[in-house]
Amino acid sequence: MATRRRAREIVLQLLYEADVNPGGRDMEASRAFIKSRMQGRKALTDFADVLLQGTLKHRDEIDSRISKLAAHWTISRMAVPDRNVLRLGGYEILFGDTPGRVAVNEAVVLAKRYGDKNSPRFVNGVLDRLMNTKDQP
Repeated sequence: MATRRRAREIVLQLLYEADVNPGGRDMEASRAFIKSRMQGRKALTDFADVLLQGTLKHRDEIDSRISKLAAHWTISRMAVPDRNVLRLGGYEILFGDTPGRVAVNEAVVLAKRYGDKNSPRFVNGVLDRLMNTKDQP
């Protein structure tokens, strides 16, 4: 069953790949990957494509905001799954149409699935602070 949650999982996989292998896959190949995983469902493919492109486009700004809110953690010290879940959730909170609370909840679900036992709490805390300070520079 293809859902928005599944679209986020696929985007997380591509963000992880881009993080550990910069310059690996171009946007056309990424879109083909998304389309194949979304089983050709156009609305979900478009949703995932917007999430991926937006997160990559705004990654530096998102990283900067997350770094300020993650006490005693730099982006480079975070586990790869955690920082990419934070980037995806951060994009949805700062630039997307997804309600903030939904974005946080979806990120926590991804953290539970792909992170370690402490990831959900960490992701929830950082994104909750981001959501509450999103209108501040």
